[in-house]
Amino acid sequence: MRLKNIVLALMLATALAGCNDTLDSVDLSHVKNKVEHPLPSRIVAEMQKKNMPRNSPIMMRIFKEEGVLEVWKAKADNRFDVIASYQICAWSGKLGPKKKEGDRQAPEGFYNLTPAHLNPNSKYFLAINTGFPNRYDQANGRTGSNLMIHGACSSSGCYSMTDEQVLEIYAFARDAFKGGQTAVQLQAFPFRMTAENMARHRNSEHYDFWRMLKTGYDNFEVTKRPPEVNVCEKKYVFNQQVEGKASFNATAACPPMSTPPALNVALASHQKAYEVAFQKAVKKLDGMVWYEPTEAERKAVVAEKRKGRDLAYAPTGTSLEAGKLMKRDEFEALMAKRSAPESKPAGTMLASTSSRPATAAERMKQDRLPQQQQTETAAAAQPNQPTDTVEASATTVPIPAQNPLAYAAPPVSESKKRPFWKFWSQE
Repeated sequence: MRLKNIVLALMLATALAGCNDTLDSVDLSHVKNKVEHPLPSRIVAEMQKKNMPRNSPIMMRIFKEEGVLEVWKAKADNRFDVIASYQICAWSGKLGPKKKEGDRQAPEGFYNLTPAHLNPNSKYFLAINTGFPNRYDQANGRTGSNLMIHGACSSSGCYSMTDEQVLEIYAFARDAFKGGQTAVQLQAFPFRMTAENMARHRNSEHYDFWRMLKTGYDNFEVTKRPPEVNVCEKKYVFNQQVEGKASFNATAACPPMSTPPALNVALASHQKAYEVAFQKAVKKLDGMVWYEPTEAERKAVVAEKRKGRDLAYAPTGTSLEAGKLMKRDEFEALMAKRSAPESKPAGTMLASTSSRPATAAERMKQDRLPQQQQTETAAAAQPNQPTDTVEASATTVPIPAQNPLAYAAPPVSESKKRPFWKFWSQE
């Protein structure tokens, strides 16, 4: 009964995620200028209700398993609150980070988005480059290019929304940049990193990587402000202060560093409560394994959404809808059967369920081709049309050292620069 309740709770969480699925809420034929199209009045009213300045900073969070993209916005006190939540229309691959070009995985990690990452000329209506690979990805030898948040509801390594949804997401970023924000932090997670979810995925090959991401997740949960993210020893570190002229190098040893005392106390209390909940969840899940569905299985649960639409429209559904808890012996038997020589490779099965007409296939490839090849392909097909890539400099823009929540301000000397942890402390 307990296990049944877990599954029901997971399904209910998806249904009640409060997603603002704007699939049919905007008549795009009436949008004269998609780049400058204003946020809808309902969102502006909600911002006023929550005391959020129109051009205050934003932050984005993505949860693959739940299929959700959240937009958080700074209130007048510089603490962030969620202002919009959208159902992700399509993401490819399975849970886990992107590791190499062509693996169809969508990125997981912490990324900084600058104005240069906005692409108003995307063939996918509008697009925002995720900034993959970042310093962590590069230090760990991960490759890939042109990984986007875009419209069109089709993905080959990106996070794809409907055109109506990306119209709003783009507007949030545009307004924040106009207000002086220099970088929007994107946090991409495999799932909401609760004790129950971490326990459910504790046998994953990616578990250690996810535990590292959870540190950043916890920092935000405690402070409700985007953490300052650095990389050293090929790993993420969050909200760490160093003394003197010490600095972070992605591949070198971490410098002497420490967590601000007040934040350290808050995190310790948070972790103590988490450990109790985690052990309780592990006990409840004893003998059970979570079966993570394939992309084809996720597509199957939302097949009805494709009816009457262009073949390139390819919603994928959530892992919670298509996955399930299984007894360990049943799970192992299923995996053994799939790995048997006579079994059809997973990649073949996926290819057979996601075939596209040639024109759609070319469109689907657009967010996965290396930039040079992509430009050449687009130029050959439509010599006078813009490609779906951001300018070359966008993929190599250095990640700003400034705290993502900070407004642009006149330069100050190092001696007068406000320490980042004071953004967290109560004033």
